Amino acid sequence: MRLILDGTVVHVRLDRQSTAPSILVAPGVRADGQKVLLGLRASAGESEAAWRDLLQDLESRGLKRPERVIIDGGKGLEAALAGMWPSAAVRRCTVHKLRNLIAHAPKKLHEELTAEYSAMIYADSPALVLARRQAFLRKWRLRCPGVARSLEEAGERLFTFLRYPPAQWKSIRTTNAIERLHEEFKRRIKTKCVLPCADTACMMFWALFASGQITLRKVDGWQTLHVHLNTLDIAA
Repeated sequence: MRLILDGTVVHVRLDRQSTAPSILVAPGVRADGQKVLLGLRASAGESEAAWRDLLQDLESRGLKRPERVIIDGGKGLEAALAGMWPSAAVRRCTVHKLRNLIAHAPKKLHEELTAEYSAMIYADSPALVLARRQAFLRKWRLRCPGVARSLEEAGERLFTFLRYPPAQWKSIRTTNAIERLHEEFKRRIKTKCVLPCADTACMMFWALFASGQITLRKVDGWQTLHVHLNTLDIAA
């Protein structure tokens, strides 16, 4: 089982006050490549305790330790995973990391930074990805040290997609499966300024799946999910 974890923020009204709790979302990927929604949880934020509660709920309902987990890099989620499933293979989302890099660079460098990062992440072969990673770090250590430090912070977890067949790279590199769910959910509720409570948001999210208004398809490269990791050295 592959697990994808991320949170989204919604606006609700509690005790006549507008607030913005998080909805923690946990889709899974079965051995046949089909994505399924495993869990939803409303929370005040994406703390370690909040994520641990969701993971413990999944485990209590029969979920065994996933083979791989794709995350956005939030510290609370990483800590919860380390406590629950320390041996699980955790992968960092490349899209979220780009947002982190941009936050460390002045606006005038955003376009250049995005182009070079994309050229690295979406290169055609592992050798080319790793070569461009080294070149990226050499350049940005001088040009904008915060960018280089942010890339190094992610470590190997950002590049472990290289250990899988290229057909799987698209589905492993990012948490986009959840991002698209978030976008569709927000589009469906945009006519409502606020919701009565956070649990209502979860019920609406689930109802969109139950009614078939939001569907989940098989991941790209599902035919190769049985292929084991290779021994590619991806250390910087």
